[in-house]
Amino acid sequence: MRDITTVLDEWPFEPGMINVRLIEGADGEPRIQVRLDLGIIQMHTEGRPDGQRPNGFGSLLEYYEARIDDEGPFPFDTDMPEDQGIDAEPDRDPNQMPGDDTDPDDSPDAGFAQGDFDQSAFDAEKDPSSASDSAATVGPDECRALREEAAQYYHRYVALLVLEDFEGVIRDTTRNLRVADFCRAHAETTEDSMILEQVRPYILMMRARACAGLAIKDDEPKAAVVAVDEGLDALREHYDMIGEDESFADSKEAQILRTMRESLVPQLPVSQKAELRERLQQAIRRENYELAAILRNELRMLGE
Repeated sequence: MRDITTVLDEWPFEPGMINVRLIEGADGEPRIQVRLDLGIIQMHTEGRPDGQRPNGFGSLLEYYEARIDDEGPFPFDTDMPEDQGIDAEPDRDPNQMPGDDTDPDDSPDAGFAQGDFDQSAFDAEKDPSSASDSAATVGPDECRALREEAAQYYHRYVALLVLEDFEGVIRDTTRNLRVADFCRAHAETTEDSMILEQVRPYILMMRARACAGLAIKDDEPKAAVVAVDEGLDALREHYDMIGEDESFADSKEAQILRTMRESLVPQLPVSQKAELRERLQQAIRRENYELAAILRNELRMLGE
């Protein structure tokens, strides 16, 4: 066993910041390191963050998807140690990593670990394609393993956002949305099928931020606004789907995207004023006054 005190002393932990760096591994391949208050997390930049290949597949998700497609009903051996996964740190602010101070009652990512769940809130909303109507299902142990694996990708995509690797964030958030879709469709229990829906808004928000960041990096402010709008639409659809449409407006994730959008609008070229005016007239004709109000604000920010 080796003492890592020297390594920790060389890279002090800074509270209130996301402490991330990119290094070269002993094999010459890049690694992401995240400094926590009690240590360091190290992850591969591609594939499964811990570098494992469960049952020869790139991830447990890929393995489970293949078994569903090829053989149908579970359970089966994951061929992984029971403690292999990284439990997601509960109660995480969208701009914080594990080790940062945060409010334990405010959790965007708690759903990756097994926690409290209000079964009644989702019973009536269970998707028609979910486990009760599917011949191929995954049990609680498999769903728990998928959540633990998703937590690894969560740690990585937050770190990648800090490093401004927007393509990597889009890849990993899209992948974790696939996990949520898979559990919703194939989990044996309502709890397991819906528990990741609690963190879907956070994943959608992070993906939209990355898409917008990529557009900004390419000096495409209009595309960045479109990416944020698509993220807001996805959030609205999610809350509609779970029967909590009134929660959309006040959700933290929607507020973050709106703030980002407001900062982007002044960067739009003057040539877009005519387009905005036309969209405003169309919104008024269709009596879509909520959209009309938004478009008026955009025109004001452009100096009209």
